[in-house]
Amino acid sequence: MNSELELKTSIYGSLKKYFGFDTFKGNQEEVINNVLAKRDTFVLMPTGGGKSLCYQLPSIMLEGTAIVISPLIALMKNQVDSMRNFSSKDGVAHFLNSSLTKIEIEQVKNDVLSGVTKLLYVAPESLTKEENILFLKQIHVSFYAIDEAHCISEWGHDFRPEYRRIRPIVNEIGRSPIIALTATATPKVQHDIQKNLGILDANVFKSSFNRPNLYYEIRPKQNASKEIIKFIKNNPGKSGIIYCLSRKKVEELAETLLVNGIKALPYHAGMDSATRSGNQDKFLLEEVDVIVATIAFGMGIDKPDVRYVIHYDIPKSLEGYYQETGRAGRDGGEGKCITFYSYKDIQKLEKFMQGKPVAEQEIGKQLLLETVAYAESSVCRRKLLLHYFGETYKEDDCGNCDNCLNPKTQFEGKEYMIKALEVILAVKEKFKSDHVSDILSGNLSSAVKSYRHFNISEFGIGREKDNKFWNAVFRQALIAGLIDKDIENYGLLFLTPKGHEYLKDPKSFMLTQDHNYEDFDDKSNGAGGGTSTVDPVLFSMLKDQRKRIAQRHKLPPFVIFLDPSLEDMAINYPITIDELKNISGVGHGKATRYGEEMVSLIKKYVEEYEIERPQDMVVKSIVNKSGLKVYIIQNIDRQRSLDDIADARGLDMLALLTEIEAIVNSGTKININYYIDQVVDEDKQEDIYEYFKDEAESESIEDALEELGEDEYSEIEIRLVRIKFMSELGN
Repeated sequence: MNSELELKTSIYGSLKKYFGFDTFKGNQEEVINNVLAKRDTFVLMPTGGGKSLCYQLPSIMLEGTAIVISPLIALMKNQVDSMRNFSSKDGVAHFLNSSLTKIEIEQVKNDVLSGVTKLLYVAPESLTKEENILFLKQIHVSFYAIDEAHCISEWGHDFRPEYRRIRPIVNEIGRSPIIALTATATPKVQHDIQKNLGILDANVFKSSFNRPNLYYEIRPKQNASKEIIKFIKNNPGKSGIIYCLSRKKVEELAETLLVNGIKALPYHAGMDSATRSGNQDKFLLEEVDVIVATIAFGMGIDKPDVRYVIHYDIPKSLEGYYQETGRAGRDGGEGKCITFYSYKDIQKLEKFMQGKPVAEQEIGKQLLLETVAYAESSVCRRKLLLHYFGETYKEDDCGNCDNCLNPKTQFEGKEYMIKALEVILAVKEKFKSDHVSDILSGNLSSAVKSYRHFNISEFGIGREKDNKFWNAVFRQALIAGLIDKDIENYGLLFLTPKGHEYLKDPKSFMLTQDHNYEDFDDKSNGAGGGTSTVDPVLFSMLKDQRKRIAQRHKLPPFVIFLDPSLEDMAINYPITIDELKNISGVGHGKATRYGEEMVSLIKKYVEEYEIERPQDMVVKSIVNKSGLKVYIIQNIDRQRSLDDIADARGLDMLALLTEIEAIVNSGTKININYYIDQVVDEDKQEDIYEYFKDEAESESIEDALEELGEDEYSEIEIRLVRIKFMSELGN
């Protein structure tokens, strides 16, 4: 009894001395006691639960050095810096990985051998090197901590083959107790981890996956970039992470946010390490509000006040989704988790899997199907997530997800449930949900034909409903515990004892219809108002205003603003010069020169008619301008031949002129007189210029050819002089 009391006193004393805390969170104390007792330990603790302390504190209290196997260099550095802050000696924690120089490696080894180092972080790749194995054999290992242990399992969301080699290497170095830690693991993944590490007898410590402060919402992927900008502007000064699946989208979206006045930076594995870690530090130090990142960002990043996590692209698995959303609200405060979903993104992810081994494709597909089920379901999001991780959420309504706050109408589903369960039994519980739903709906798929299931009496007994409906029934039967999935066999459905009982004595079963996101397309890259319509009254007023400005400047109206620009103004209602610059075909020059009267008119109109404006206006991506357009402007400034510019970029002359016209129409002044003088006769130049100045009613090339004569003037000649005219008088 005394020794237990002494240990408890010692644990709390060390907690206060080294980490400054008086109490433990959740089941940290039980985990630490288990590690101190030198027993194998498995820890399943959601993001923000305090996993790191479970091995940091015992490492300080035990003799020897604890080896922490961790997958990311950025994560190691973060943890080592954190440990050094708690100690008077820098050598208390080190990492050993490919980023170190030979001199730095020597320093690490000296500190470890002298007993100063209590925690040594090692990448799994470094652990397999013969020289490191020989070195680690010389030291007393207090225990091995396997962080992000889900990387061991092919069913985990971040499978890494090198994690499979950890146990044989541990045996070679010398067996000591093992603590495996992860924030996300289904029962299947947990078993994989324990089996592979040889710790099936480990003491298991599971924390609840429920994060009551997190709000979950799925939105259709329509105008996603605009929606994101609108959300961020409605949450000024708050820290947020936006996840994209591709590096290209990360760069584009970060730049789009920047040009809309949002302090954002990109983060992905393709950037050089100095820039990447610099961007991460700026986010941690709150020099920027938003990080746009691939999933490479966030593992072990200890920022407690991230207020929102947005997924621009749906993640590949629910484990990934749970871990990434878990980076919001780690301090227990507000945490909004918003995901944009389109089934097209799922189809893209399926294509990426082609060419991989069949078993890996099957696993990947299963994980994707779970994600689709979560996104499209109208059941409480929290209930679905917790069920996926093997935990039961007993409440009917969590009150903090989109489905609970905006519930869909329920309907009596007893007859549907009976049919669904009967068909699962009719095919001997040996098929997945897609196949069973094909039988129910009478769909003659290739699998139904090959198994000749069109001959069974149950074929088509639910043909009044489609596959989508029947899959929703299966999902709700899973949550109710009437059926289960055989994960080992890629998700074959079977009835539970509760399901057999239900068939014997069916009772009322309320179902909810799933969401349908298929009708939505992503219009997030379009300029202007997407599906919005032009306000005809405002458009007419803007045309009159343009005419007045044109008369004052003695210019044709189209030189001031083109019609598509007026249409865009009558969709988006810009009321400041900065907002006007975001309008299609209006750049800095035109907005400054002619914009004041236009925005004044729009502002008055908006106030008078109490118009609700779209505040989520998106500037066209600077990525487009910064490539081809900047190249064109720079080379024209150098008076390089337009033919050479076109050839260098693989364009024909008409395509190049279209690009130059777009630059000029947005208000940038360009001087191509040097080229025009070489290719267009002086008299022709004068005639074309005078036509646009005095006679033209629009900027139309067709009208100009008809008036001037197609036999004498070419389209290219007219377009060249029109560029000169628009640039000199319009800009």
